[in-house]
Amino acid sequence: MVSELCSGEIIAIDGKRLRQSYNSSSGKSAIHMVSAWAHDARMVLAQVKVGDKSNEITAIPELPEVLDIAGCIVTIDAMGCQTAIAQKIIDKEGDYLFGLKGNQGKALEEVKEHFDTHPVIDESHTKTTVDGGHGRIEERIYKIFSA
Repeated sequence: MVSELCSGEIIAIDGKRLRQSYNSSSGKSAIHMVSAWAHDARMVLAQVKVGDKSNEITAIPELPEVLDIAGCIVTIDAMGCQTAIAQKIIDKEGDYLFGLKGNQGKALEEVKEHFDTHPVIDESHTKTTVDGGHGRIEERIYKIFSA
């Protein structure tokens, strides 16, 4: 074992296309990898190469299979917001935090409705941040609700 993760460790799963991995003369497409990054341990725990004719969604489910994520929080962007992936994380006794965008059918509307109709625990459980970069301004609102 190289590293043991602490309970509550945040593991970020995300895909990246490797720079300069495209080879136009041979017709090889760029290499796309999905990695699991342990935030506190500051290390890559595992990587999976995405198939040439595929995307991240096929590679993401492989990572929870090979990692001991019990007690950890797994974060994945909106592409990985899938019930099958959530179930794999739950089965391995981890928790998850998924990004959610409009491509998830009614899920985004249901979440917005929940935020609008359910009170937060108290105001100390709400935080708003405003960030700028890449030509845009992003406002994020964080709220914690009781189960």
